[in-house]
Amino acid sequence: MTDMKPKFDIEKLNLHYGSFHALKDINMQISAHEITAFIGPSGCGKSTFLKTLNRMNDLVENVKIDGKVELDGQNIFKDMDAITLRHKVGMVFQQPNPFPKSIYDNIAYGPRIFGITRKADLDEIVEKSLRQAAIWDELKDRLNKSALGLSGGQQQRLCIARTLAVEPEVILMDEPTSALDPISTSKIEDLAMELKDKYTIVIVTHNMQQAARISDKTAFFLLGEVVEYNNTSDLFANPGDERTESYITGRFG
Repeated sequence: MTDMKPKFDIEKLNLHYGSFHALKDINMQISAHEITAFIGPSGCGKSTFLKTLNRMNDLVENVKIDGKVELDGQNIFKDMDAITLRHKVGMVFQQPNPFPKSIYDNIAYGPRIFGITRKADLDEIVEKSLRQAAIWDELKDRLNKSALGLSGGQQQRLCIARTLAVEPEVILMDEPTSALDPISTSKIEDLAMELKDKYTIVIVTHNMQQAARISDKTAFFLLGEVVEYNNTSDLFANPGDERTESYITGRFG
């Protein structure tokens, strides 16, 4: 069941890097407990928009953002600080980026920052997060070993578990499978579809088949604009804009 109110409500969002107009008048509502995919050619603004949703772009010099981005009715630029926002809106990156620590300490890192120190509590969070990321059985006997010794696919699921450990409401995924083999990719896709019961998921993907397989809604970005945003099945079967059709039939991109 989808909540009636959107999780994210974005209106007239513009973003400039210096004189470069990277995002142009973006209007979008993102529903809770759905997977929303962003597709489009490289450099078209997908990742920039994704990073705006948890204010990662605040860290870039000469960025100017105007317009409205609301999370559950709260303006993310005015009504909450970046730390609170990033607690609610976690992020998984393209390259797995485990910390050079043990598997256990990777997962416990976030909860410790938020003041959870009892070992019994941390043990429970570590197990729960790894189970949610469908990797507990593979790692439960290796928790004190370095996370850097894991395969790429395991590292990415560990990074998802690390994101889940602080109990976010939204998970942003920036091409989370582009560095992975097909079997690991399939595991991450299955995982995303399981997690949407509890979380809202927004994924940037270069892989249109991936968007078609796992997402509920898809937005097609081109040159900083959202050309089309619709239910995934409708967008792929019956695109409303010829630029969308050209992209998904492989005529450019």
